[in-house]
Amino acid sequence: MQNFYLSLGSNVGNRFEHLQNAVNAIFEEVGHIVKISPVYESPAMGFEGDPFLNCAIWVRSNTSPAKFLKSVLKIEKRLGRSRDDSNSYSSRTIDIDIIMVDDLVTETKSLKVPHPEMQHRRFVLQPLAELDSQLVHPSSKKNVIRLLSETNDKSELSKQSKWLRNPVKDYDFAKFNYIAIEGNIGAGKTSLASKIASDFNAKLILERFKDNPFLPKFYEDQARYAFPLEMSFLADRYQQLLEDITQFDLFKDCVVADYDVFKSLIFAKVTLAEEEYNLYKKLFHLMHKELAKPDVYIYLYQNTERLLENIRKRGRSYEKDIEIGYLQQINDGYFDFIKTQPQDKIKIVDISEKDFVEDRKDYLSILKEIVS
Repeated sequence: MQNFYLSLGSNVGNRFEHLQNAVNAIFEEVGHIVKISPVYESPAMGFEGDPFLNCAIWVRSNTSPAKFLKSVLKIEKRLGRSRDDSNSYSSRTIDIDIIMVDDLVTETKSLKVPHPEMQHRRFVLQPLAELDSQLVHPSSKKNVIRLLSETNDKSELSKQSKWLRNPVKDYDFAKFNYIAIEGNIGAGKTSLASKIASDFNAKLILERFKDNPFLPKFYEDQARYAFPLEMSFLADRYQQLLEDITQFDLFKDCVVADYDVFKSLIFAKVTLAEEEYNLYKKLFHLMHKELAKPDVYIYLYQNTERLLENIRKRGRSYEKDIEIGYLQQINDGYFDFIKTQPQDKIKIVDISEKDFVEDRKDYLSILKEIVS
């Protein structure tokens, strides 16, 4: 994830509406909007024209700067902006400039970062300073407050009383204290949990399967290693959830985990013999009583073909021989469990035709299903 700092401006028609439409489009198509500055009115610079409304926005995205710019130019064009090859200034419905991308310094034919004129434009520096006063120019090593004090632009800015709305407010994750994301092997639990945690300031809990020495052995000889594998997972999940959920974090809004403790029972029922499972179940229920329950349980349903494709893509050697029948058993186990749970806390999300990692619209559609 990279931090993009953008400057937006409009001096034609309903200027505030143009800014809001640009903000909405950037959120829906490009990345998560962390913060929006106040809106300022400023005189046109470099030409005779009506005054501009300007603001700055802070966007977090895993898109490359080149792809980010391409998306922004498409948004500009759709909102009525017509760019040409001349360097002359003119009135415009919307102007979206990439000012900085973290501490990146780069220059291509189409993109220069940081923006070469940012230190000469008060209408850029003032909103940027309100986003993050300690933001440092990667070349001059001066923060934006100092750049603002030193700029040769003496234009008078007028701060507006009306604020732009951040579309992230449509996704009310603050109502959840604890979110559990579940699904079959390869469904995308970790990817979704990580994205939500990053976007909504959540404490992230990831299953520590990589540290389990029995997992590779289990895929080689299930009958021999199923019980020690499930017992080790049970102990580790219990310890991790007990510590991480009960430990209050003042700087996080909620907790999101890429598994729920009942996963232990679901997998154990598939992998263990009946006598072993009965013993395992007794131990599970003794330990489970101490753990918090999720406010919402999200099950990512993925068809078997996509599961196998995802498993192959991530390339874990011990998973290469997973059979379709085993995945179907796991899926059936999850649905048997879901049937026993309060339905108002269960969200089954079919992601078979979605790619929420690469397609932001797919990602947002999943978020809407979760918070609805």
